[in-house]
Amino acid sequence: MSDYILVLDEGTTSTRAMLFASDGVLVASAQAPLEQHYPQSGWVEHDPREIWDKTLACALEVIPKAGGAASIAAIGITNQRETVVAWDRSTGEPLTNAIVWQDRRTEPFCAELRAAGHEAGVQERTGLLLDPYFSGTKMRWMLDNVPEVRAAAQAGTLAFGTVESWLVYKLTGGAAHITDASNASRTLLMGLEDAQFDEGLCDLFSVPLAALPGVVDMAGPLAMTDRSLLGRAIPITGLAGDQQAATIGQACLAPGQTKATYGTGAFVLTCQGRTIPRSTNRLLGTVLTQLEGQRTYAIEGSVFVAGSLVQWLRDSLGIVQVAEETEALARSIPDSGGVVIVPALAGLGAPHWQADARGVIAGLSFASGKAELARAALEAMAHQTHDLCAAFTKDGAPWHTLRIDGGMAANDWMAQDLADMLGIAVERPGFVETTALGAAMLAACGVGMYADLGAAAQAMRGRLVTFEPQMESEVRDARLGRWKKALAAA
Repeated sequence: MSDYILVLDEGTTSTRAMLFASDGVLVASAQAPLEQHYPQSGWVEHDPREIWDKTLACALEVIPKAGGAASIAAIGITNQRETVVAWDRSTGEPLTNAIVWQDRRTEPFCAELRAAGHEAGVQERTGLLLDPYFSGTKMRWMLDNVPEVRAAAQAGTLAFGTVESWLVYKLTGGAAHITDASNASRTLLMGLEDAQFDEGLCDLFSVPLAALPGVVDMAGPLAMTDRSLLGRAIPITGLAGDQQAATIGQACLAPGQTKATYGTGAFVLTCQGRTIPRSTNRLLGTVLTQLEGQRTYAIEGSVFVAGSLVQWLRDSLGIVQVAEETEALARSIPDSGGVVIVPALAGLGAPHWQADARGVIAGLSFASGKAELARAALEAMAHQTHDLCAAFTKDGAPWHTLRIDGGMAANDWMAQDLADMLGIAVERPGFVETTALGAAMLAACGVGMYADLGAAAQAMRGRLVTFEPQMESEVRDARLGRWKKALAAA
């Protein structure tokens, strides 16, 4: 009997294959790191071949643990969203490195469009701002700067896609060139009310519509794998960008429910139901779900640097050997000694949107050491989240509780600090990898295991831990004052 869901979770720093039972229990997983390429300052790239090869290898590693391919009912895929892959349909091979969501090389082009007065219209249509973060500007850069991409466009063989689109293409042996609505809504090339990519938006960014995938639902019979790859033809029945998947995994399916994922970056989404978000505070509107052609939406705030700050402290400064050490270091001192870190190592995201901002470490003294820097790094998560909370409130989407997930959310000290700085309860599921769980929920619905996402969430979500605020208001205010001062220097 086919009882298991295979989830392919395509992160920024690794790829994973995760095997879920129908009740949401993780049965097995395999993980492989992805090499980050930094050809120039502000540039971040991945090798699409590496993504595909390692994803396939991870899938083949876990499938036997289910008892073989016959036991896999369906596949769900979730991915780092705005990252762009370009490949040739005639060969199925990539034409250049993928440009990762963190990449900032297209800021001059974005500035040109802003100066020409396009941002208000683009935001009204797409819910997004003119920022290098989003896929459309990356596609334009490839066309302008990579001869192989330009030649494929002229020959009519160019295929663009975000990472889930690339994987579906490879998994189906080139039979399906599709993207789900949540990923499509992150490109700048589809309006929030559009069923497919929009010709006018494509013209604005000079991206050929013919190179783009078809936009499909996030659950249902979306595609079938090539039977030669995994042991049999397996239906792909769930697709979602990682933050939408995490929002689903956290069961934030009713208007007002909010989740924050702390991974490489930090991403907060508040469900808006069928209401299309219109932010006046530099937040984003995005598709949350599309099922049977019907959409729900979310308002989103994106922070570019979260877990990657701890990674930088570990790899570049040697402050810790493993990320988990930051919690013990933070607990070892009563406060940060006035040290404040503004983690603008890849610019500032919402609600500031300063692509040229750079990181700041303020308040250093001879008394500052590893513990102060580690604590300040964790405190920066709450400071950035507080800025987002204020913007959401101004947009009429206040947070009543915050459901957190992602690798950093396992840090109890950080979870408590979030509750303290926000002044609201913070909930954390027992299983913090809710991105993969959300993809499993979608795939389970898509293959008919559950009638809808609400039923899937009820069956698969698991237990919660709650952190209540405990900090005195004067301590909170003093920290926020130091944060704002440091932020002004970024």
